[in-house]
Amino acid sequence: MISFFANLFGYLLNFLYNLIQNYGLAIILFSIIVKIILLPISISQQKTLKKSAKVQEQMKILQVKHKNNPEALQREMMEVYKREKMNPFSGCLSAIAQVILLFSVFYLVRSPLTYMKKVDTELINQYTTEINEQSENRDAYPEIAIIREKASSDDKVYINMEFLGLDLSSIPSKDFSDWKTYVIPVLYVITTFISMKVTTAMQNKTKKKKEEIIEVDAEGNPKKKEEEIDVMAQTNRNMTYMMPIIAVSVSLIAPLGLALYWLTNNVLMIVERLTLNILMKDKEEEENV
Repeated sequence: MISFFANLFGYLLNFLYNLIQNYGLAIILFSIIVKIILLPISISQQKTLKKSAKVQEQMKILQVKHKNNPEALQREMMEVYKREKMNPFSGCLSAIAQVILLFSVFYLVRSPLTYMKKVDTELINQYTTEINEQSENRDAYPEIAIIREKASSDDKVYINMEFLGLDLSSIPSKDFSDWKTYVIPVLYVITTFISMKVTTAMQNKTKKKKEEIIEVDAEGNPKKKEEEIDVMAQTNRNMTYMMPIIAVSVSLIAPLGLALYWLTNNVLMIVERLTLNILMKDKEEEENV
């Protein structure tokens, strides 16, 4: 399935590349178009998160009310989902779609000759074997290595990887002396940190709102609820600092073309979340007037 979608996205990326003849710009435009195509899913996901917060408030009350009657609890929970017009599995479907997209684009950008240029597999294998014979270590991104090593002598595997003075086929960990290879990874790490901060801020805002409405937890013990909130808050703080560290590790061993996609996607994600949050907040305020 992942290969199918990677191949499908490859037609779009190849069309954009043929249009502008620059791989970097093609990746940026590709990211924007894909984000627009998937905007309905993002809107649905954002609405589901907000509805979920409202539903959880009611669930807490029901858990206290029917703590000794599981059947009544299950029945009323289903009624809440029905009344709020919310599918309890809708969040899972959105998450699955996001995972498929993530891996499909990773496959595409990691192997542009296969999924974008549709180069014959035998030729790719031939060049891969030649490059491996010349090097002691196997390249983690063989098709990027082919573009870097063979594009000058074979138009079939040529892709214009020059972007704003950067070679998008470069891998930072293989060229520590060139400071320019760190520009995109550094920006990627910064945007990852910002993205995590934005997400955490939104989650904390939702939690505060829930605290104002619900005075007891599932066991009717406020003190225990506060401890749980503190644990969750600590987990979010840890993730805020861990994600950039993971981003650094990954971006240093990835081709700049792949890092550019991640960077672009981060920027678009931040803009999307902030915009949707503002629009939905305004809509809620209008409905409450």
